Amino acid sequence: GKQIHNKIPLARSEMHLLELLEDVCDRMDDYALYMDSQTKKKNYKRFAPRGNEKVAALDFGNFFFDPRSSESFKFACETIAEEYEDEIISLFAQEADHVADKLCTEKSGTVSDVTGAFS
Repeated sequence: GKQIHNKIPLARSEMHLLELLEDVCDRMDDYALYMDSQTKKKNYKRFAPRGNEKVAALDFGNFFFDPRSSESFKFACETIAEEYEDEIISLFAQEADHVADKLCTEKSGTVSDVTGAFS
């Protein structure tokens, strides 16, 4: 018999996506609660650069660094990643557009708008 081989790019392979997903929540330490000084709106914002990336000048006075919040944020990430692992992998493997919106609204049904939730 003949075997049919489907070539899948590494970036979309299930094994690669699983490895990435395992590391995502470890990066939650790079985020802290931030309050916009003009609008007083609060959201989580990344304050640490990644690799050689340069981060725009940030007003660290508007960040609220609390180890307990950071641990809670990381735990929430791990819980969500574990609960929706199959859906997350499926959406990325399919090269879906607007993955965050699809995951949060269509798959989980828990969040109505993720735009701007993280910067």
